[in-house]
Amino acid sequence: MQRLQALHAWLCKTHPVSLDALKPASVDASFRRYFRFFHEGQSWIVMDAPPDKEDCEPFLAVARLFGEAGVHVPKVLAHDLHQGFILMSDLGKVTYLEALKTAGQDAETVGTLYGEALTALIQLQKSSRPGVLPPYDDTLLRREVGLFPEWYLRQHLQLHPSSGEMERFHSCVDLLIANHLKEPQVYVHRDYHSRNLMYSDPNPGVLDFQDAVMGPVTYDCVSLLKDAYVTFDEAVMIDLLARYWEQARRAGIPLNADFGAFYRDFEWMGVQRHLKVMGIFARLFHRDGKSGYLNDMPRVMAYLQGTCRRYRELQPLALLLDRWTGQEQKTGYTF
Repeated sequence: MQRLQALHAWLCKTHPVSLDALKPASVDASFRRYFRFFHEGQSWIVMDAPPDKEDCEPFLAVARLFGEAGVHVPKVLAHDLHQGFILMSDLGKVTYLEALKTAGQDAETVGTLYGEALTALIQLQKSSRPGVLPPYDDTLLRREVGLFPEWYLRQHLQLHPSSGEMERFHSCVDLLIANHLKEPQVYVHRDYHSRNLMYSDPNPGVLDFQDAVMGPVTYDCVSLLKDAYVTFDEAVMIDLLARYWEQARRAGIPLNADFGAFYRDFEWMGVQRHLKVMGIFARLFHRDGKSGYLNDMPRVMAYLQGTCRRYRELQPLALLLDRWTGQEQKTGYTF
């Protein structure tokens, strides 16, 4: 309550509204909170990011960078980094996830929404310049994967893998990360999915971009098309990815000229991301008391197991996942 009062006092310097006028605007997996309010007939968003837990500077820097690239991000109107407050424009109340729930996943709706999201992604990737954003390097990629054994296996499943199992796990991780680092490097949002894309004008509005990096070109495609919160038919997903591949190549993004090779990179990138996501969802539950993400774990695990089973190089990881989740295949013989 003390922070909310401080936020209200800061806000009233430019936008005098009652404390009761501040309404929760979204649920975030971080320590940030967002409030919506109306002033002089217009809707605004104010962020509360406790400075001992969140750094607002990356948000401001990336908002400016993405905005200059032509991406529809909130316009920052005022900020107080010392207190951790940011006032910004409102991109609306309807996320892509909510739009899909309302309209259904018919071909026209999905094609329109995700076509626009992929066009915006290409616009962002076209603007990429080296040395501007932190690199999505070997250290960061491995740190993210490390969340899987730390939080999903040990904390969530209460498993303690053997040294042999972890050796096989890390051998597959080595293959994945070596492949990721060979990909063309572009600006990467890192959470470009249905909960962070807003149904707006122009479409989409893009949120939660403060962790952006310079990294593999397939990463945001994975976030979008192998979303932890919504599942597309495989044919729809591949069609959207093929449309992106064609448009991005025409835009000059240096993608592999062979779609099959590009698709393999996309799939392998998904394994890294989904290992990370499983760890994050487990951590959100066990450390932060946020249980809502548990419902999405089966979808993410299905992505993981499905991909690993499709590639010979990832079979050791597929077998480990089956064992750890109690789905290990048993072979019997009849005489």
